[in-house]
Amino acid sequence: MLAGLLAVPSPALAHGTLATSTPAQGSTVSERIDAVSMSFTEKPAAFAHFTITAPTGVRVDAGWSHGEPAQLAKPVREYQLQDGEWKPLLYTTGYPVNVAVSHLPAPGTYKVTYHSVASDGDKVKGDFSFIYEGAVTPAPPGWKAPADQPKPELLAAEGHAQPSAAAPAPAPAPASAPVPAQARPEPVAQDDSSVWTWLVPVLLIVALGLCALLVVPQLRRRKS
Repeated sequence: MLAGLLAVPSPALAHGTLATSTPAQGSTVSERIDAVSMSFTEKPAAFAHFTITAPTGVRVDAGWSHGEPAQLAKPVREYQLQDGEWKPLLYTTGYPVNVAVSHLPAPGTYKVTYHSVASDGDKVKGDFSFIYEGAVTPAPPGWKAPADQPKPELLAAEGHAQPSAAAPAPAPAPASAPVPAQARPEPVAQDDSSVWTWLVPVLLIVALGLCALLVVPQLRRRKS
């Protein structure tokens, strides 16, 4: 295995960044390796996600574990916002992670990805690659390529929480909910009998009035 120091951008504003890896970014490996080691400036979260993809396109990572903290050969400078100013801080301790390699199915470029979140909420995500030129090693008996994805806890820590499948369905609208604006009440048919109940008396009164106008003058003429 070859060890090397990864270049860290300056200034590095994020926390928990990758400091070193074995194999190093862009290095060439000629001997078989059983794991890829990475050291971060902060211990990766327990729900972090790591992958190793072979040149064939299949993943060959076989789980990961934390290692014992160790002093970095070269301190890593990161920046923290203090009193409105970005101030540099030197991190001298590395927090290792070891990602097991199930087998090496082909020579070529192997890609390593890491995905975690720092204690202050900063996303810790990236990748690097190395070239393997050693002998091909067979897959373990019963081996199946991993296909797991980042855990919900990791996505939630980044602020991308997804709704739970077990979440209760929205409550139905109450029976007294208002009628939608586009709804129109049906017209009510009028009952013709109700019209005659007031029209007949009016006609009688009018008829009586006409009769009075005709009869009264004739009576006066006879008396005279």
